[in-house]
Amino acid sequence: MLNMAVLLSGSGRTLDNFHERIQAGTLAGSIQVVVSNVASALGLDKARRYGYPAFVAADSEQTNAILAAYQIDIVCLAGYLKLYVPPPHLQRRVVNIHPSLIPLFCGAGFYGDRVHRAVRQRGCLVSGCTVHFADEAYDQGPIIVQKCVGLGLEDTVKEIAAKVFAAECEAFPEALNLVDEKGIDYFWERVHR
Repeated sequence: MLNMAVLLSGSGRTLDNFHERIQAGTLAGSIQVVVSNVASALGLDKARRYGYPAFVAADSEQTNAILAAYQIDIVCLAGYLKLYVPPPHLQRRVVNIHPSLIPLFCGAGFYGDRVHRAVRQRGCLVSGCTVHFADEAYDQGPIIVQKCVGLGLEDTVKEIAAKVFAAECEAFPEALNLVDEKGIDYFWERVHR
């Protein structure tokens, strides 16, 4: 079972998903702490209601000071809209979810509806999400799980976002369970970097 830190910037929908699956016994994890870079993030309120310690931290240094008080196996970026730089003992232990099939529509500036808008403008008939390990460059770490979704010719940005988020709700827990099963090094060693 993975001891998880969850970093978020917004509503906490991914935190909801984690919490529900942990309660159902389908996610091999335990949330130790939740940190947001946004003091008004709804996800912080949800974390407190669920009984998780919840904090605000402006940057990686403050975040790492908070995480130091907890036994953390993995840091989950759950809609966290800043580049997170972990302390040495957590390098290679940061997992992110991105709302496209990497290497498409990714990198600095590509997040949320910006991704879905670009997918729609390009006329893509498929999109999806990618769960990957995060490193010092946006969306470059080893891929753990990808899920594909079909798109309709007339799908709006909002409809694309809904389809991709439904896939994210399956992909992120699946990826964490795989990491728990296979170990972190497996994913870093399977790619040639």
